[in-house]
Amino acid sequence: MRFNTTIPLTRLDEKTALNILHEYKIHNCEVLIREDVSVDQLIDVIEGNRKYIKCLYVYNKIDMVTIEDLEELLCQKNTVLISAGAKLNLDNLLEKVWDMMSLVRVYTKPQGKQPDFQEPVVLTSDRGGYRVEDFCNQLHRSLAKQFKYALVWGRSAKHYPQTCGLDHRLMDDDVVQVVKDKAKREDGVGRFSTTRRNDPSRIADRVKKEKLKS
Repeated sequence: MRFNTTIPLTRLDEKTALNILHEYKIHNCEVLIREDVSVDQLIDVIEGNRKYIKCLYVYNKIDMVTIEDLEELLCQKNTVLISAGAKLNLDNLLEKVWDMMSLVRVYTKPQGKQPDFQEPVVLTSDRGGYRVEDFCNQLHRSLAKQFKYALVWGRSAKHYPQTCGLDHRLMDDDVVQVVKDKAKREDGVGRFSTTRRNDPSRIADRVKKEKLKS
């Protein structure tokens, strides 16, 4: 067993790490640690079924503590201090939550109408991604199949409007208008395919029409 680190370890030593590996019946391996990890973090890596999520610590009632306590809390990572009663620093909390969740608002624009800025389509990395294709899937799963091109206004566009494909990456506050391909329909019947009819296939099964009255 080989144990190497690129930085000094303050919460874990080589003997403890090797004992943990022996407990999991790992006797032949090479361990390379690139950050100051703890025992729990090493176990999580060995287990292989742990998933880390982002965490934001919000401390309320900052108007009731001393300046020294505030300075100590501000030194901690991923920390926001607020006062819900006095409505202090709530805007900063909202902005911090938005940034940590990596949310992107995309507004729809129907053809020939103004954009709808009331109900945006919210895209995240956990819900597919930020591409035009992900935007179409949020609206309807069949929209990407009928997709022809998209007109994009906003930060991700080089000019207004920019004609984009499904792989175009959208940014916050973008406006998108999706143009469908008329030759592609959800039921598979298009301009170049056979038209469906309900007439019987045999002539004998067809209903005879009444003669025209003179």
